[in-house]
Amino acid sequence: MAERICVAQIGGAHGIRGEVKLKSFTADPMAVKDYGPLMSEDGSASFEIEALRPAKGHLVARLRGVEDRDAAERLARLRLFVPRERLPPAAADEFYHVDLIGLVAVTADGTEVGTVVAVHDFGAGDILELRPRAGRTAIMLPFTDAFVPVVDVAGGRITVAPPQETPAKARGE
Repeated sequence: MAERICVAQIGGAHGIRGEVKLKSFTADPMAVKDYGPLMSEDGSASFEIEALRPAKGHLVARLRGVEDRDAAERLARLRLFVPRERLPPAAADEFYHVDLIGLVAVTADGTEVGTVVAVHDFGAGDILELRPRAGRTAIMLPFTDAFVPVVDVAGGRITVAPPQETPAKARGE
């Protein structure tokens, strides 16, 4: 399990007074400010949220020490982390995305399908991206009970029920 969890990403500058656009990855987006100082991925920088407000499609944050637009622009695309112990334990049917990455995906009969390489949310719920064992095309699978009935983080695997392939039909049939 990862020792640090990515809880937000800075999108870029907002205005001229040093505020930044912030995308929160916490269940409650505004809770990102409750986990204490946020660290850069390499641990070389620490940021404290002084103020946070919702905006259309993101949050706007004022970070201590970021006083102008130039300083805010230098932080664009910076991912922000906190130590795992600052976060609450995941509920029984909840998972931190970082814990899903690397799990082996198998079907109910044990056939290996691939490995989870990413978790995406395009607005309609989480999607697991699997790298297949053979081939180069990624497999995208909804992260729902119907398609992923079993998640065994400790065992390093998930059981998947991929949709059944149906032959392509010609138009007009």
